[in-house]
Amino acid sequence: MKVLVRQFYKQLMTQLVSECDESELSRSAIVFSPHQDDETLGCGGTIIRKKKAGADVKIVFMTDGCRSHSHLISENELKSIRSQEAIAATQMLGVKQDDVYFLEFKDGELDKNQDAAIRKVADILCREQPDEIFIPCYEEAPADHVYTNKIITSALQIYGKKVVVYEYPIWFWCHWPWTNLIGSRRQILNFLKSSCVSSLKLLKDFRCSVYIGDVLELKRTALEQHKSQMIQLISDPRWLTLDSLSNGEFLECFFQDREIFRRYIFLEKN
Repeated sequence: MKVLVRQFYKQLMTQLVSECDESELSRSAIVFSPHQDDETLGCGGTIIRKKKAGADVKIVFMTDGCRSHSHLISENELKSIRSQEAIAATQMLGVKQDDVYFLEFKDGELDKNQDAAIRKVADILCREQPDEIFIPCYEEAPADHVYTNKIITSALQIYGKKVVVYEYPIWFWCHWPWTNLIGSRRQILNFLKSSCVSSLKLLKDFRCSVYIGDVLELKRTALEQHKSQMIQLISDPRWLTLDSLSNGEFLECFFQDREIFRRYIFLEKN
């Protein structure tokens, strides 16, 4: 059943989603990533294709990622590990280290630092003058994803110029039929309900796509640089990886032939 429903959704998405015009790939862009790995998961293939087309691409990491496994190693050590991983991953995507920003707000605390983050993002926008920006979807569940979207859209108000916005999904994929049903009967029913809502939103909102079939292996190699998220750095069953989620089904959602986006134009102030 799950396989059939998934195939049905894929067919619908193929019919409803429009391919990004090749000419747009050369436009300058800033990718805003809540954590170190979201940039590669959500739009890594698009970054690769844009760089191959000669685009100027910057990547901004909003948080320091210090809490993903802080129950097993210190936050300071994890912060250092994840920043080094991010540099390695972005270089695989074709982005130079000088084109990467680390805002270093504490992992999980963007909501407490909105004003400071808005100022920093507005400064970056004014300095770089991008044609496009990439941000996590406006209804992503994790708090840092939600507030990354809110912070960037608030900074755009200050920036006040026309920009094409591409919202990328991450945790939208963590729903049936893309991932397994788990838990009690009540939990499964609630999961199915939220899954139906998420799937409908994917079909309704995400109408733009970029073909990445020819760069999938390079995207996979870039994601592998985020070792703390991909493998157990410590031999301990409590060290969860992206592949741990739904027996790898969640991770495989990011290696489809196309990355999809909610695309809209943020208009300059009158």
